[in-house]
Amino acid sequence: MIPKRIVIVGGGTAGWLAAMMLSDVSRRKGWGAAVSVVESSRIGTIGVGEGSTAVFRQMLLHFGLNEEEFLRETGATIKYGIRHRDWRRVGHHYDGPIDDPGLVSGGLPLDAYAVAAGRSVGEAHLFQQLMNKARAPVALVAGRRVAAGPFHHAFHFDQALVGAWLRRKARGIAVIDDEVSGIETGEAGITALNMVSGARVEGDFFIDASGFRRALILGLGGEWVSYADVLPVNRAMPFWVDLKPGEEIPPMTVAWAQKNGWMWQIPTQERFGMGYVYSDAHIGPEAAQLEVEAALGHKIEPRRDIKIDAGRLKAPWIGNCVALGLASSFLEPLEATSIHGTITQVMMLAEWLAAPDGRARYNAAVGRQVDDFRDFIRLHYVSERRDSAFWCDVAASHPDSVKARVALWSTRMPRPADFEPFPLGLPHLQGQLYTPVLDGLGLLPRAAGQVEMADRALRERTRATHAGLVAEYTRAASQCLPHRAWLESLSQAVSVA
Repeated sequence: MIPKRIVIVGGGTAGWLAAMMLSDVSRRKGWGAAVSVVESSRIGTIGVGEGSTAVFRQMLLHFGLNEEEFLRETGATIKYGIRHRDWRRVGHHYDGPIDDPGLVSGGLPLDAYAVAAGRSVGEAHLFQQLMNKARAPVALVAGRRVAAGPFHHAFHFDQALVGAWLRRKARGIAVIDDEVSGIETGEAGITALNMVSGARVEGDFFIDASGFRRALILGLGGEWVSYADVLPVNRAMPFWVDLKPGEEIPPMTVAWAQKNGWMWQIPTQERFGMGYVYSDAHIGPEAAQLEVEAALGHKIEPRRDIKIDAGRLKAPWIGNCVALGLASSFLEPLEATSIHGTITQVMMLAEWLAAPDGRARYNAAVGRQVDDFRDFIRLHYVSERRDSAFWCDVAASHPDSVKARVALWSTRMPRPADFEPFPLGLPHLQGQLYTPVLDGLGLLPRAAGQVEMADRALRERTRATHAGLVAEYTRAASQCLPHRAWLESLSQAVSVA
């Protein structure tokens, strides 16, 4: 049955993305659904920085939202990928650019060539060159901004500011400034929400985007599947570090491995949103703060110290309620899975909402998606480091699923057949994401690439294409505007070619 009243509990990025996307689907499919968002102006948020994937930019373009306005009004910055410091060993770093040169290489095995030649797989990526030079995704040509290439980049932002901006951009969505105190249920699930103000909000379908409160789904018997046995960190200490005057803004997330976990660094236009994600089995909060301060060389002021209960709901769709965002799952923020998951999950929900088996298909797909994210994150911990009890314990406890994939790819490159297609053709984990991590951690020996490069003619074609892309992208990046200067110029009305 197509719902006529969709009620979303929780604003923020997840809630407002869901509201805009479901309202759009309702218009396009002729559902005629009224969409409401319940969010309280009394509940604050801590914007410590979040990274997206390229799917977020595609969503902005789908809604006809102006990217320059988004950057200007939210203080967001460009993200081309992730720089991983000290994960393989102290003093070593590797990058994971998120563009796909395979889209312009005619299907030639560029990654296999790079591995066989002992070169970084990122070298033939435009985004790698833009990361290296800290450049914007545009060049100024004859007074016009021209895109550096055809690939979608991602963003860094303060999630509280982005949620507020999405709210301002939303059209035809009712806002209820209140808090949920309880739910009324019937045979189909939730029939109404009881509010702190005494009001009562009825609906046909409900979205729980209330974050860790899980204000709706727990009342329907939602069960939590813990990942504590797979993911080795269980606390997060977020903090801010101000940008220095004139300091260039790196167009990348930095994930910096420490002795008891790792530290994130996500730049916005005013400051770095940072945090230490660590294992409290190996270090306490006070010692963790000292470890961070020693690494950075200055004092920090933690915003809070958060217990990470990594995992997901066994069934995010129960009755007539779907949990999204942090209400549905929570993973350490290593690969920007949260917002990406929200967007793709709403797309699946919109497709299957009226299907007789839609709930079962949705729950299976989301469960698989988050489980795959979990295993991909754990792969990052397959390290040479043994310089602390944390890293020794991690090395001795890799799950069989991760060890099996590492063993498989120690003899050959990842192949498309290694990855089950995701429903509806939606973007999911593929070799494009795995290969930079495997290569950066030293888990792809040259022999693995040489297997793919045995044919001489193929090797020569790939070599020539690889060299051409490196030269072209290096030149293109050098012509692009500096990242910070471009962001500061966005108040000027300059057309984009």
